Amino acid sequence: MTVETLISHDLPLFAGLGPADFAGIEVPVTERRHAAWEILFNQEDRTNDVHFLISGSLMALYWTAEGREIIFTRFATGAYFGEIAALDEGERSLAVVARSEVTVLSIPGAAFRALFDRVPTLRWRITRDLVARIRTLTAKNLELTTYSVEERVASYLLGLAVDRGQLRAGGRIDEAPTHAEIAASIGSNREMVSRVMSGLAKRGAIRTARQRIELLDPKSLTSGF
Repeated sequence: MTVETLISHDLPLFAGLGPADFAGIEVPVTERRHAAWEILFNQEDRTNDVHFLISGSLMALYWTAEGREIIFTRFATGAYFGEIAALDEGERSLAVVARSEVTVLSIPGAAFRALFDRVPTLRWRITRDLVARIRTLTAKNLELTTYSVEERVASYLLGLAVDRGQLRAGGRIDEAPTHAEIAASIGSNREMVSRVMSGLAKRGAIRTARQRIELLDPKSLTSGF
């Protein structure tokens, strides 16, 4: 498979580009399927392929020396990941794990660098995405150092609702993360998150069911702490 395969999947990174934009650039593409909870690559791996999520659900996480799991992000369909190791040829900084069966398209790091060097539109988009990531990490660091656990849970739920287009009274977050996953995302523990979620439910801010969170009163998520 070639770069035309990437274009055919309507991936955001390649939006508006056609074969002529990649003339003379060799981009071998491999399709791979992974089972739920399979590790695509681990932190400190020396691989540098770049991957594009075609279907399924993935998350990037870090395991501490004590075995604690810290979730950094989840990838939307069409997202690309692994580009940092491709650009600097260093170790993987995070692990990427499948939350469900997934299909990804992969290109070698050298091909990704060639695209970065020779296609100005891609170079701009990749740079913009990296800057956005820095802003997100800066905001997350501020939350960890200045917000209480209650405020971090509320902020996480609001962010999740925005991402899903459900920030409204009655908005539903389906396939919601578990309390353990929320805890790993906000730097807390499952027991504390469960306590906070129970308190939000009693206050009428949310209603929960298996793998679903319903926002009953989004405004109350930012008050009462």
